[in-house]
Amino acid sequence: MKKSFLIVFIVLGNLWQLSAQIAADSIVGELKLINNPEVKALRTSLQATFKEVQNTARWEPYDANYENGPKTAIWLKLELENRSNDTLPIYCFTAHDYANVYQQTGTIFKTFKNGNLVPLYKRSNKREFYITELVLPPSQKSQVFIRIHSIKKIKNGNVALFTKAYYLEFAKNYIESEKHSVAFMVFYLLSLFTIFLFGVVFWLRTHQKLYAYYLAYIFFQIVFAFAVLRSTTLSVGNIFLYIPYRFSAVSETSQFLFIGFYIFFIINLLEIKKYNQPLTKALIYFGRFCLLYGLAIYIYLIVGKDSKISSEILAIVRLIVLPLNLVMLIWIIYKVKHPLLKYFVVGHSFFFIGAVLASYVMITKSNYHPESIFNFPYAPTIIFQAGLLAEVFCFAFALGENIFLLQKEKENTSQNLITQLQKNQQLQENMRVELDRKINQKTEELIQLYSKIEKQKEKQLKNSFTQKLLEMEMLALRSQMNPHFLFNSLNSIKHLIMTSRNEDAITYLDDFSTLLRSILHNSNREIISVEEELEILELYLSLEKSRMGNNFNYYIQASNREELSQFHIPPLLLQPFVENAIWHGLSTGNNPEKTLKVTFDTSDSLKITIEDNGIGRKASSEKKKTQKSMGMKITQERLALYNHSNDTSIHLEIKDLENESIPVGTRVTLTYSY
Repeated sequence: MKKSFLIVFIVLGNLWQLSAQIAADSIVGELKLINNPEVKALRTSLQATFKEVQNTARWEPYDANYENGPKTAIWLKLELENRSNDTLPIYCFTAHDYANVYQQTGTIFKTFKNGNLVPLYKRSNKREFYITELVLPPSQKSQVFIRIHSIKKIKNGNVALFTKAYYLEFAKNYIESEKHSVAFMVFYLLSLFTIFLFGVVFWLRTHQKLYAYYLAYIFFQIVFAFAVLRSTTLSVGNIFLYIPYRFSAVSETSQFLFIGFYIFFIINLLEIKKYNQPLTKALIYFGRFCLLYGLAIYIYLIVGKDSKISSEILAIVRLIVLPLNLVMLIWIIYKVKHPLLKYFVVGHSFFFIGAVLASYVMITKSNYHPESIFNFPYAPTIIFQAGLLAEVFCFAFALGENIFLLQKEKENTSQNLITQLQKNQQLQENMRVELDRKINQKTEELIQLYSKIEKQKEKQLKNSFTQKLLEMEMLALRSQMNPHFLFNSLNSIKHLIMTSRNEDAITYLDDFSTLLRSILHNSNREIISVEEELEILELYLSLEKSRMGNNFNYYIQASNREELSQFHIPPLLLQPFVENAIWHGLSTGNNPEKTLKVTFDTSDSLKITIEDNGIGRKASSEKKKTQKSMGMKITQERLALYNHSNDTSIHLEIKDLENESIPVGTRVTLTYSY
C-alpha cells in the first residue's frame, strides 16, 4: 500500500514539474532563476551528457545548495511560454566559465555555447560571453536546459533572464562601469608596445643581453595585459580568446616570467657582477626560481586544472617573493654603486608598492566595499599594472642614460687611444733620433779609430824607415792590408743599415770596434802566435755571420789550442783567405747552405786548412770584372817576405775542388815548416 502511494506521488510530482512554466512576456527587467519554483536543478559529473540529463527524474528545486564547484556541473530545467502574438527575444545571463543552453524548437533542441573559457569561434555570442539570446515564437512554449560550470567557485544567483530593454541597459551600465579601468589597461598596453618596439631597435643594433632581457621583461608584461584584457568589455578582437583556457593560465605564469627576466635585466643594467659576487649568485638563483615556477605552474594548470590548489600555491609564493623583492632592493642599494642605481630604486619601489597594495586589495576584497577608494573594476590588476608601468618608464629612462654613458665612455676611450697613439709616435721619433745619434757616435768613433790607426802606421813607417829593405816592404804591404779590410767591413755596415737591420748594425759596430782594437794592438808586431791569430779570426767570422745571416755557417777545428801558441805567423795572415772565400766564393754563389771550415792540425807540425763550398776561383774571376781583390796578392807577397827573412817558412797551396768537373769549392792549405 505504501509502495503504491509512493509511485502515485512521484508520478504526480513529475506531472507537476512538467507543468511548471515561466511566462516570458510577463518578465519585467530581470528574473533570477535561483529559488524560482518554476526552475529545477540537477548536479552531475562533468562527463554527463544532455540525453542522460533529459532522462533523469532526480530534479530538485534550484536553491543555495547548488553552489558551483570546480569538479561538477549544474543543470537547470525550465519552460518558457510566449503568450503574445509577436516573436519575443529573451536573454539568458550566465556568468560562468562554461554555459550550454539547450532550447526546444519543435521536436529538436537548439544548442547555444557561451562562457568565459569557451573559445571565441564556438561562442553563440561573440561580444559577451555571459549573454545567450533565446528567440521565442509567438504563442508557443519552449523547454530550456541550462548547463553551467566554472573552474573557481562562483556565488549563487548569477543565472537570470533579461528582457531586451533590461539587457541593453545592463550592457550599457557594465561598459560604463569598466570604461576607466579598460582605458587604463589600453594605455598600459600601448605604452608597453611602444617601449617594446624601441627595445627591439636597440637590440637589433647592439645584440646585447641587456636589451634581450628587457624585451623578454616587456613581452611577458604584454602577455599579462592581454590575459587581463580578455575578461573585460574590450575583449572582442583579442586573438587569445581562441585559446581561452590555455591563455587563462598564462595570467599567473606571465607575472613570474617577467619578474625572472626583470632580475636578469637588473644584473646586466647595474653590472652587479663588478660589485658583489654573492649578491649576483643570489639574484641569479632568484631569477631562475621565478622562471621555473612560472613554467611549472602553467603546466600544472593545463594538466591538473585545479584552480583552488593553484590559488593557494600562488598566495604562498607571493608571501615568499614579495619579502625577497624587498631584501633584494635593500641588498642592491647597500652593495651596488652604479650611476643608474637611482632609476632602479625608484622603479623597483613603484613595483614593490604596487604589488603589496594589489595583494592587500585582493586579500581584503576592499575593491568590493562601496566606501573604499579601491572600489572600481579590476582594482588589484589596475594597481599592479600602475606600479609595473611606472617601473617600465623608470627603466626606459635608465636605458636612455645608459646609452649616453656608453657613448661618453666610447668618446673617452677614443680620446685615450688618440693620446696613446700620439705618445707612441713621439716614442718612435725619440727612438729614431736616439738610433741616429748612436750611429753617428759609432761612426765618429770608427773614423777616429781609423785615423789613429793610420797615424800609428804612418809613425811606425817613419820610425822603421831606417830598417832593412825587406822589413820596410813587409810593413808597407801590411799597411795596405788594413785599409782593404776596413773598406769591406764598412761596406758590411752600410749593407746592414740600408736593409734596415739597425740593431744588427749597432752590434756589428761594437764587435768591429773590438776587432780594430785587436788589429791596432798587433799592427806594431812583426809576428804573433797562431792562437792570437785564431782569436782575431773568430771575431772576424762572427762579424761576417752577423752580416750574412743564418744561411752562412763556419766551423773552426783545433786539435790543441795550447800548442798553437808555440807557432808564430805574420799578423792577419789568415784573414785575407777567409775574406776571399766569403766575399768571392760564398756570397756570390747560389748554394743555400754556405759553409766555411778552418782546421788547425798540429799532429805533425802545423797545417792550416781553409775550405769553402763556394763557386770556385774560375767562376769568381768571371764575376769580378770591375773590381779586383788585392788581398791574395798582398798576402802572397807577405809570405814571400816572411819566408825570406825568417828561419821558418810557410808554404801556400790553393786547390779548386770539383765533383765530376763541376766546381764545389776551394781549399787553401798553409803548411808550417822549419
